[in-house]
Amino acid sequence: MSRIAVVVKGYPRLSETFIAQEILGLQTRGIGQLIVALRQPYDPYIHDLHRQITADVLYLPEYLKDDPKRVARARRWAEKQPTYAAARALFEADLAHENNIGRHRRWGQACVFAHELPEDVTWIHTHYLHTPCSVARYAAHLSGRHWSFSAHAKDIWTSPEWDLRTKLDDAAWGVTCTRTNVDYLRSLSAEPDKVELVYHGLDFSPFPAPAAPEEKRDGGGAPVRLVSVGRAVEKKGYDDLLKALARLPARLNWQFTHIGGGELSNRLKDMAAKLGISDRIVWRGAQPREAVIETCRRADLFILPSKLAKSGDRDGLPNVLMEAQSMGLCCLSTRVSAIPELIDDQQTGVLVEPGNPQALADAMAELIGNPDRRIALGLAAAAKVRRDFSTEPGIDRLAAKFRPVL
Repeated sequence: MSRIAVVVKGYPRLSETFIAQEILGLQTRGIGQLIVALRQPYDPYIHDLHRQITADVLYLPEYLKDDPKRVARARRWAEKQPTYAAARALFEADLAHENNIGRHRRWGQACVFAHELPEDVTWIHTHYLHTPCSVARYAAHLSGRHWSFSAHAKDIWTSPEWDLRTKLDDAAWGVTCTRTNVDYLRSLSAEPDKVELVYHGLDFSPFPAPAAPEEKRDGGGAPVRLVSVGRAVEKKGYDDLLKALARLPARLNWQFTHIGGGELSNRLKDMAAKLGISDRIVWRGAQPREAVIETCRRADLFILPSKLAKSGDRDGLPNVLMEAQSMGLCCLSTRVSAIPELIDDQQTGVLVEPGNPQALADAMAELIGNPDRRIALGLAAAAKVRRDFSTEPGIDRLAAKFRPVL
């Protein structure tokens, strides 16, 4: 039976439950897959989702120097293929725009990919339009396959327009997970209808049903439990959140728990110490989904202060918000990218302007002191997200697109 190759940057990754959820969903629909990863896993845990996935994994050399003999064999094979000249021309056209070691690495990885691709793989589908897509595209041309893509967030907003236009025009089709992304990609494509909106949605089965909490904490007695889940990177806005926490009225009793790794973790801990709030913060680092669910189940308010990074990177439609809302947990976030597609301000959560610690502090203070409002917003959010953001329709749509090529 035929399979598709699903290209990812790394596998498995704790921060990419939406990809694992999609792979598993396609698996249950009878779509055979080979996972092709550009790097080995480095997270300390895996999700239960990953344990259920049975697809084989092909790991490419992350750096060409890691396995020079493997790369040399693949290059010799590639040079003998009738597709080589055309595929090489695509690479050299890209090289004229961006001649760096990373671009050469993608070509070498693509040679290995195409050389080692099993014959029963009839289609290549890549997650992300940046580096994984470059490898997938070159390998598709070298191996004589067609290819498609799923675009997400950073890959769209940090890639130069020439690169996006080139890939959009070359792909057979593509999907992306927010209306904001769709509008932008269609504006760059010579064939706008190639790009389709497919929400990732959420498989709600692991998440407890929403229910009003037994205890209504208002910051006057036991601490109100604040939580956020996300990588410690610029676009998540955790520096703004720490500033906002430091501005909360002294009369309010709160505790904040952060779950997630990330390059800014130590800097944020130092910042919390300088702000004098370290004793109220628990830094848990990367955790499996089961621990995330349990933490959110016991929390009173979920906060994700997303903003635009200097590089242009931004969130798409964060799964963590859908997960929190599905359990009836009130969410406070920002008007960035597609977050307003999920949260209706003052109806199913609260939104403030990004990069504004004072606005964030004011909204937090109001929600901390008003448990009835938190509960009402959380239950309204659970009803909406469980109605409109199930993963099933999106995976059904992808399965329907893949079946004709298998």
